[in-house]
Amino acid sequence: MAVHHISIQGTGEWNEDAVVLNEKQQLYGVIDGATSLVPFRGTNNETGGRLASQLLQRYFEQLTSEDCRDLETLTNEANFQLGEEMRVSGIRMDDKRELWTAAIAIVRITDHHIEYAQAGDCMLMALYRDGSVRTITRDHVSHIGDVSMTTWKQGIDSGIRTKSALWEKVQPQLLRNKDKMNTDDGYSVLNGLPDAEKYIEYGKINRIQLAGLLLVTDGLFYPEEWPNTAPEMEKLDERLLRCIASDGLENYAEWLLALEKGDPECIRYPRFKISDDKSGVWITF
Repeated sequence: MAVHHISIQGTGEWNEDAVVLNEKQQLYGVIDGATSLVPFRGTNNETGGRLASQLLQRYFEQLTSEDCRDLETLTNEANFQLGEEMRVSGIRMDDKRELWTAAIAIVRITDHHIEYAQAGDCMLMALYRDGSVRTITRDHVSHIGDVSMTTWKQGIDSGIRTKSALWEKVQPQLLRNKDKMNTDDGYSVLNGLPDAEKYIEYGKINRIQLAGLLLVTDGLFYPEEWPNTAPEMEKLDERLLRCIASDGLENYAEWLLALEKGDPECIRYPRFKISDDKSGVWITF
């Protein structure tokens, strides 16, 4: 088994992503922290998103080989510890605007199975020896993000050609989304509250014919051109995995960074940031 990983800071002040590498537990994952709407800074000026991702990373990496609890139990405990850290820092837990949050996709590899836990828009995909691709998790944020992205694209179609002007159109929608975390009409996320436990997804797949596992934060998603006139031969997540399997995780990330640099106003490839933080783990068997 070989494990390749990257974590690259985007255009933000901090890299709010993190990668989990725990060989003792055969535990690997990606975490995407998100900063609260109400500003907060840690002792080293860290954002809430940075603090959340680093806390969760430390939690999973300190687990010893003797800890046999399942990923559901461990992820719930990690979420609880995130809540405790926020309380110590004076965060009002009854105000979702103040919460530090994080999406996650994490796996534990055993001799015959892959156990996983997931929340938010971090994704887990599998490659099999016959070349087939299987998307194991669901992007629980996409149905909300798509609404704002439609507004963004409508702005482009109306003639807007600057990222700042497009951002003004979608920002109110994006801000309202915080109220929907861990609700039936919203999205799943680790946010330190017990409600998160109702929406984190867990599962187990077997290793029959399994050739590779890919875990990514949304900053590595395959870019979609606008307007998209090319025939859709395969889904974007399948294209992402095949590119990484063929060219490697680092080469794919370098290609994506160059593409984003060439589209600084986020017009040709609509997105809310010039370059989002990018973290991925590519495991081959």
